[in-house]
Amino acid sequence: MDTTTPDQFMQAAIEEARQGLAEGGIPIGSVLVHEGRVIGRGHNRRVQSGSAILHGEMDALENAGRQPASVYQAATLYTTLSPCAMCSGAILLYGIGKVVVGENLTFLGEEELLRSRGVEVSVVQSHDCQALMRDFIAAQPQLWNEDIGR
Repeated sequence: MDTTTPDQFMQAAIEEARQGLAEGGIPIGSVLVHEGRVIGRGHNRRVQSGSAILHGEMDALENAGRQPASVYQAATLYTTLSPCAMCSGAILLYGIGKVVVGENLTFLGEEELLRSRGVEVSVVQSHDCQALMRDFIAAQPQLWNEDIGR
């Protein structure tokens, strides 16, 4: 019997965010969970990789590798921050049915779009996620604005 809880999956996403920050990047992490186990994990690696698209959710999807549609449809994506338009597009493209968001106070992404397309979105307003982003945005506003296309 798997004893992993949803809180542990969000904690795994937070660990990814912290790893990204420790690498000099933006502290956003994500894990893709299927049948009670993490099949992909990642963090925002735009800075580290010089990438235009490696947000945390995109990195987790990339690290999950190719999956059949049935896996994506039964999966839950945990992300420390509300997903942007690009990441929401990937969620919709692959038919991921559930997204758990760590926080949406520092950035409100495309949650309403996801909901309008049948994705179950829940927001936990994690204090850890909020503190990571608040501190990062205060310290690196120019980098943050670059990440969200401002």
